[in-house]
Amino acid sequence: MKYRVLGNSGLKVSELCLGTGTFGGGNEFFKAWGSTGVEEARKLIGLCLDAGMNLFDTADIYSDGLAEEVFGEAIEGKRNDLLISTKATFRTGKGPNDVGSSRYHLIQACENSLRRLRTDHIDIYHLHGFDALTPVEEALSALDTLVRSGKVRYIACSNFSGWHLMKSLSVSERYGWSKYVAHQVYYSLIGRDYETELMPLAVDQKIGALIWSPLGWGRLTGKIRRGQPPPDSARLKVTAEKSPPVADEHIYRVVDAIDEVAKENGKTVSQIALNWLLRKPTVSSVIIGARNEEQLRQNLAAAEFELTPEQVQKLDAASEQAIPYPYWHQRQFQERNPLPPSYVPEGD
Repeated sequence: MKYRVLGNSGLKVSELCLGTGTFGGGNEFFKAWGSTGVEEARKLIGLCLDAGMNLFDTADIYSDGLAEEVFGEAIEGKRNDLLISTKATFRTGKGPNDVGSSRYHLIQACENSLRRLRTDHIDIYHLHGFDALTPVEEALSALDTLVRSGKVRYIACSNFSGWHLMKSLSVSERYGWSKYVAHQVYYSLIGRDYETELMPLAVDQKIGALIWSPLGWGRLTGKIRRGQPPPDSARLKVTAEKSPPVADEHIYRVVDAIDEVAKENGKTVSQIALNWLLRKPTVSSVIIGARNEEQLRQNLAAAEFELTPEQVQKLDAASEQAIPYPYWHQRQFQERNPLPPSYVPEGD
């Protein structure tokens, strides 16, 4: 496992990260992902640590907090061997202040996560989404307070638009507060919106990308192919309403290209899709999930090889999609608006 510097920080993170969305299974939505208990979680975490992984991602809303509880119990005695990433902002209760990025909610949410995780600090603390009702200054001041108190080491955001992120960085700089070093984003071979605005911003501002749903909401596992019926997948059915729409023909075209590259490398569709992301600018770590040890071992193996530039280009061409204005106009003038350089965060 290789390590990469997380954005404009000195923290090194493994290029693969284990997501704990499958831990707990506390409600119907997350039960479709998985219901991993403490003992199985210990095994999965042990496999990750043995492979050199040091980053693990969770959130307070995963299974209504149960994922954090399972993870916290499963890492007992191993806390100093790993980095914890967790998130707040989304609703965690019925009260009017049990949601958002207000000082009230963020400090309360952090305390609750610390209790569930059985730790005295969180290594990377994210705003899970942008809260347009709370002043940016209030949210960032609260996060800075948590950093200064020692309860949080680094701050990050997730699912922000370009102006959300840039405004936040500007406000932090103005007041001398802690700045976001990472942005957790959706990015996959069938979802490349990240590249149009957020990737150039991340290159310019040195923001590390932590990739969620790298297999396109389960569509790039190799189970969906041209000429065969779709799988009877509980996860695909439950998450269909929340996942971005992608035309079937586009998925087939991308998977056809992945199949070709997979045969050339003797790898699986999932491994190729994950490795493609590791070749992309600004990507610090790709978050993988697993219901069992077999799935985890396969996903971990995605970091054990490197696609050639020619193979990356083949996948780029097959997955290319129309881009919105003004980006299609800017790309007509490459001399003044070059695409992001082939930059990968520093590592070893």
